[in-house]
Amino acid sequence: MISYFFIPELNNHDVQELWFQQDGATCHTARATIDLLKDTFGDRLISRFGPVNWPPRSCDLTPLDYFLWGYLKSLVYADKPQTLDHLEDNSRRVIADIRPQMLEKVIENWTSRLDYIRASHGSHMPEIIFKM
Repeated sequence: MISYFFIPELNNHDVQELWFQQDGATCHTARATIDLLKDTFGDRLISRFGPVNWPPRSCDLTPLDYFLWGYLKSLVYADKPQTLDHLEDNSRRVIADIRPQMLEKVIENWTSRLDYIRASHGSHMPEIIFKM
């Protein structure tokens, strides 16, 4: 998928400054995969075994994981798009509708998560209340 779809699609766009981030799942970090991604993104790769290591407890800490993907998915798929064009239109519309106030709340939540992780010396966060 990376070789035959993702990278050719990237080549159709101006993405010279694009960073690539993936989680540290072992299925995503095979040596061949990481080498291919390093060749494509250089030092702009955030991944386990990449130039920028995937942070521990990242699902608890990364706003993309704990908020954005679920939020976008719930809205993008709300009307059950049946075509790729419809899915792309929904994605563009939902992303364009994100307001600065929402992002400010995400950052507030993120900083409280960081404070919790520091105070608990890296333990899980069962007491975090997810507010948006």
